[in-house]
Amino acid sequence: MKNIWLYYTAIFVPLVLIILLTNYNLLASWPFIIALFLYVFVYRTFVDGKRLVSKNIITNKDIWKLLIPGTRFEYFKALYLK
Repeated sequence: MKNIWLYYTAIFVPLVLIILLTNYNLLASWPFIIALFLYVFVYRTFVDGKRLVSKNIITNKDIWKLLIPGTRFEYFKALYLK
């Protein structure tokens, strides 16, 4: 996922959907917390990892390391600015 616009779309659309579902009372509090947890820890790790793999910065087997707190900060410039 080298295209930065596609990347930003991929990270913001699910978050906006979760928030909209909550605002329209289609998602209660516990499902909201579970959805937010899955978004932050599973979805974002996968999407960020795939972006870094496509830019040849990390390998596929190292995507799980993005779960370690502070690891994404090392790749901040590669993820969000380039």
